[in-house]
Amino acid sequence: MRHGKKFNHLGRKTAHRKSMLANMACSLIEHKRINTTVAKAKALKQFVEPMITKSKSDTTHNRRIVFAKLRQKDAVTELFRDVAAKVGDRPGGYTRIIKLGNRLGDNADMAMIELVDYNEIYNAGKPAKKKSTRRGGKKAEAAPAVRETASNEEE
Repeated sequence: MRHGKKFNHLGRKTAHRKSMLANMACSLIEHKRINTTVAKAKALKQFVEPMITKSKSDTTHNRRIVFAKLRQKDAVTELFRDVAAKVGDRPGGYTRIIKLGNRLGDNADMAMIELVDYNEIYNAGKPAKKKSTRRGGKKAEAAPAVRETASNEEE
């Protein structure tokens, strides 16, 4: 039975898989987009998105956690300095996978994985939207109007 075995092993032992994902994550942070197979791109997405979330709050503890996974000082510095500033207001979904077709040599499904906020093609037509509240927006706006009408009636 394979209950609870959701993780894709990518045909590698644990140490090889962790090193490969760390190297791919460092390349993604450095170049903002990389080409790889679809399976590796999906595994990389699960690997790198929690680290980008950690980079949004720049503490020593978070830097050490991310460095333990990435193992490259330059990538950690760039992640906490540049990438975190760019994705600071985004609640998740920092990467995008675009399928590219099949590789000529072995017919493997290829994909491009990129950081969403660094793609100028998709973000060119969209204006920078203002930050909106998610809860209680209508109640907070309606409450002052009720108070004003009540004070006007008393006069």
